[in-house]
Amino acid sequence: MHIKTFGDVDARSLEQLKRCMKAGDAEYGVLCADHHPGYSQPIGGAIAYEGYVSPSGVGFDIGCGNKAVCTDLTLNDLETDGGVAKIMHEVTKRVSFGMGVAARERVDHPVLEKIRHAAFEPQRNLATLAASQLGTVGSGNHYVNLMEDEEGRVWVGVHFGSRGFGHKTASGFLALAHGRAFDDHASEGGMDSPPVLLEIGTELGDSYISAMQLAGEYAYAGRDVVVDRVLEILSAEAVHEVHNHHNYSWREEHDGRMYWVIRKGCTPARPGQEGFVGGSMGDDSVILEGVESGEAEESLHSTVHGAGRVMSRTQAAGRIRRGRVIKPGVVDWPAVQARLRERGIVLVGGGADEAPEVYKRLPDVLAAHGGSIRVKHTLRPLGVAMAGSDVRDLYRD
Repeated sequence: MHIKTFGDVDARSLEQLKRCMKAGDAEYGVLCADHHPGYSQPIGGAIAYEGYVSPSGVGFDIGCGNKAVCTDLTLNDLETDGGVAKIMHEVTKRVSFGMGVAARERVDHPVLEKIRHAAFEPQRNLATLAASQLGTVGSGNHYVNLMEDEEGRVWVGVHFGSRGFGHKTASGFLALAHGRAFDDHASEGGMDSPPVLLEIGTELGDSYISAMQLAGEYAYAGRDVVVDRVLEILSAEAVHEVHNHHNYSWREEHDGRMYWVIRKGCTPARPGQEGFVGGSMGDDSVILEGVESGEAEESLHSTVHGAGRVMSRTQAAGRIRRGRVIKPGVVDWPAVQARLRERGIVLVGGGADEAPEVYKRLPDVLAAHGGSIRVKHTLRPLGVAMAGSDVRDLYRD
């Protein structure tokens, strides 16, 4: 059992990783520097199985990922047409944020026809849901950002996944793995539950791969739709694009052998492969790329997908029930909003559970991966759009 870790190692996350590896006789595992405990498999981790794929490892937000595009605009261009605030409010008028919401502007897309004729037939029954939510962002840590790079160029960045279509696909396979029907309720179990593993070559395992790949294609399409809409609002063109999943499983070769690599909150970074990694709402984001190195090979060519949480949502925001504060949070949300305004960052939505202090600093986690990646661009936040703090999202990663 070979485990590569980066940064300060969280003991519970490491135990989760070892438990998942042992269950599937996995030889290689990774904990990136942004890791923290997740459901069964830690977030910010990767595992290479030879004979299994893991629905609990990929998680409920199949294909969650990031897309960033460099536009042909500069910050000066934005300021001549009402400024960032006007643009961000237009984004939230035209793009739906929140749990279970339908798109304000419906679009047709080839992926919807694929879902209607999905090889795994139960997914066909999700076609109406998929069509209604295509291009919706969700809530939690999902966002639409405007950013500026070192040369003053404006970038658009988004983070979200496969929404209800992916969630229902994942929960359906967890139900099937426990001998129930696809549309039955499946208990997640506890955070430290053993992984759900499906054997490659079996009908269930191969069906999951097909269904996962379709959900991943849907997630890609959704991010394309949202970015295109923001470009339309900006009257801008994209001159460069970076697009990655970080909740997914790929068939990959490592050390001359083939594996199914399960990445949960973990960005693929092969030599020359670019990735967009967002910081918190008040911190810089980056465009990075993998480099050739022994450390990169040890990590299965994996890197961070964000800064990584250091505080639970409840700890940050507290708990409110029927309008009464049951447990106060530690984050002073009005003070956070004031700090962001002072820095010129336009925030629409968001909440204490996504404040900058609930995350590690992105430069710190990137420094831990310095031997396997290089940063190509640092992106300063101009505007951030998220769902409001009153929205709980089942589909976030």
